[in-house]
Amino acid sequence: MKTHKYPSVLTIAGFDGSGGAGIQADIKTISALGCYATSVLTALPVQNTQGVKNIFSIPIAAVAEQLNAIMEDIVPDAIKIGMVHTPELVEVIVEKLEKHKGIPIVFDPVMVATSGHRLIEEKTISTIIEKLLPMADLITPNMDEAAILSKVNVETLNDMTLAGERIKKLNCKHILLKGGHQQTEVITSLYLDASDTSHSFEFNKIKTHNTHGSGCTLSSAIASYLAIGKSMYEAVALGQQYVYNAIKHGADTKTGQGNGPLNHFFNPQILIKNEMV
Repeated sequence: MKTHKYPSVLTIAGFDGSGGAGIQADIKTISALGCYATSVLTALPVQNTQGVKNIFSIPIAAVAEQLNAIMEDIVPDAIKIGMVHTPELVEVIVEKLEKHKGIPIVFDPVMVATSGHRLIEEKTISTIIEKLLPMADLITPNMDEAAILSKVNVETLNDMTLAGERIKKLNCKHILLKGGHQQTEVITSLYLDASDTSHSFEFNKIKTHNTHGSGCTLSSAIASYLAIGKSMYEAVALGQQYVYNAIKHGADTKTGQGNGPLNHFFNPQILIKNEMV
């Protein structure tokens, strides 16, 4: 009898009890795309669709032990990193993952929630720039996060281009600058690849408040496509298409009183089984 293996994706991220963002959105996305989800919890935000009420930290030792437990048993085919809101968290994650080179890492620099709430300590940003950005294969900042990393105001497509060029100089390999906050009928995101070639992706803006967790979903989708063997460009393109459809299929649903979640399971895939060599 042949033995098979599920393509696995590890999400290292924060909690969302309302189910739309964070580690919950990651697990839904990874599962919906036919991959096996493992997870390491980095923080316990108290939040719902209306915003973040509080953030409780997870002990650094607990994060380290979670990472050890997963990496010694179910080595992932791709890794998504989300909320890392302290320098100590950044350092322990980098320390643990440096021992497992070759696994593609997608980093969503979660700094500002969809509701506008700031989620990161100021002193963490320099540690992220110094240690985590060079390790990541792709980072996926939204316009607010691109502004923080580039130290330029980001409101237009031209601003995004300038921000991308500045962020690229921070030892980043690939960057996807998300344009979801643009106040235009057509949303444009910019992808800067490792050779500094710029690619644009355009989508018609969907009129809905149900975008809670869209950034978490996108980075997890890209990691999932990398886990099943897609190239970075293919994963970036397919990940954005998945998020667009998830927003589209959840646009007419009311969940909570604020920014509702996406429909992650609009077209769920069967769990993929790859034959082991």
